[in-house]
Amino acid sequence: MRFTKMRGMGNDYVYVNCFEEYVENPAELAVEMSKYHYGVGSDGLIMICPSEVADFEMKMYNADGSESEMCGNGIRCLAKYCHDRGLTDKETFTVETDGGIKTLHLNLRDGVTESVRVDMGQPELDGEKIPSLMKGSPITDCCLTANGNDYRFTLVNMGNPHAITYVDDPDLSPVTVDGPVLESHSIFPQKANIEFVQVIDRTHLKMRVWERGTGETLACGTGASAVLVASVLNGLTERTAEIALPGGKLQLEWNPMDNHVYMTGPATFVYDGQWLRS
Repeated sequence: MRFTKMRGMGNDYVYVNCFEEYVENPAELAVEMSKYHYGVGSDGLIMICPSEVADFEMKMYNADGSESEMCGNGIRCLAKYCHDRGLTDKETFTVETDGGIKTLHLNLRDGVTESVRVDMGQPELDGEKIPSLMKGSPITDCCLTANGNDYRFTLVNMGNPHAITYVDDPDLSPVTVDGPVLESHSIFPQKANIEFVQVIDRTHLKMRVWERGTGETLACGTGASAVLVASVLNGLTERTAEIALPGGKLQLEWNPMDNHVYMTGPATFVYDGQWLRS
């Protein structure tokens, strides 16, 4: 089976073109290929598939084999693959995800995709639809404890569930210790992505993320989108901001006219390969 490894700001995935390849058990394949010492090494598996309602469909599996509704960095790489590998000549097209249909616009240089602007859609702010056991909309004061540390969370769904907390310095925060505890907290029936965020000023943020089903990653597009929404709801930033993650920087805008969040960032090919295991 042929595959391509790609990365969006250090958030790396294995891509399989399902117009040409067949994946019998994607959950098992995601686990095997994601292993760094025994497989390819990645944050998960993304399959590029035909769609009846959009130009393409993205099916995504985390490194632990669980399905994910949406990934901002992952979908930018998918967009680059589809254009630069000749699956489409459109500069704007749609992708079906379990988090809804997303519209992507490519920024090209000499015919090659340099960055991608993704319409991430409208944020879901109703506590029960995050989903969580909290009632109300928005939820900006969800207090949870992990390993004796108290946190105040704002809950946002950007196609998948996110819980955002503000800290003095993400670099010094116990992301890898408290992250897995908070991810699996009983208040989140489908678990949640956990963001630790520092406000630099009203147009700059810094964050680390513990991703549901994967662990800490270098970047998370849906997480950055959720962080901007949470920061606006809490009166901490403007509706346009730059968010710095360990893997790089994303440009985010929460447009008041259509209530959609727009994310712009890079996408990169790493290499092509052939998976020989059955």
